[in-house]
Amino acid sequence: MNIHTGADLPYETTKNAAGYVAQKMLDDASADFGLEITIHKGFSPGSGLGSSAASAAGAAFGVHQFLGEQFTKTELVKYAMLGEEVACGSQIADNVSAALFGGFVLIRSYDPLDIKSIPVPSELRAIALHPQVEIKTKDAREVLPENIPLKDAITQWANVGGLIAGLYDNDYDLISNSLQDIIVEPHRKNLIPGFDEVQKSATKSGALGAGISGSGPTIFALCKGDASQQQVFEAMKNTYSKTEIPFHMYQSKINKEGIKILSKK
Repeated sequence: MNIHTGADLPYETTKNAAGYVAQKMLDDASADFGLEITIHKGFSPGSGLGSSAASAAGAAFGVHQFLGEQFTKTELVKYAMLGEEVACGSQIADNVSAALFGGFVLIRSYDPLDIKSIPVPSELRAIALHPQVEIKTKDAREVLPENIPLKDAITQWANVGGLIAGLYDNDYDLISNSLQDIIVEPHRKNLIPGFDEVQKSATKSGALGAGISGSGPTIFALCKGDASQQQVFEAMKNTYSKTEIPFHMYQSKINKEGIKILSKK
């Protein structure tokens, strides 16, 4: 796996997702010190893996340590949302909330910001296939329809409710039946080479479901247990190899803790 220790990102504080978050927190706390931030990632921006959110949330969490942990997690989310606005033009909370809280989260309301943590079944596993093509969040938004038929909206709301119920009840069949996106996926999948083939191979080999991660191009799959995860991983890998497009793959349990300190020097 290639490790990206840098990317073509602006060094100006106000134009950098992590830098802006850090500066705003320091200013609000009237801090008498500054910081130098270095970020190492295993994937590049525009991946659909929440790259900008990871930077923004990581900065919020890190600065919080130096400020004596005076903010709540929800307040940290609000700061991290400022980084998302720098990166993609909107103060979205979904990715930064998951990064800070861990596991699954539901953004019930933005005004006021209300974040609900959702339980994670113990055997749930995740796979991500990241084609080495870049899709900007702004571009991915432009292909979405301005209007959605009421019938489709009702179906999608039911799937969201079913997914949440499945997570609470450890009902893997319900999780699987609810992993269907009829609103965004039909429009964005055309931006991702080989999407249909990989999705079919994942579900055929035992995945609970597969779809687009974020705005793409990453394709995710959820599985029950380690054995199924490995089988689906190999199926997705073999299928995408036929496209001759370079790609990286990741597999993991679901992180229930969120951001944490790995070591202190």
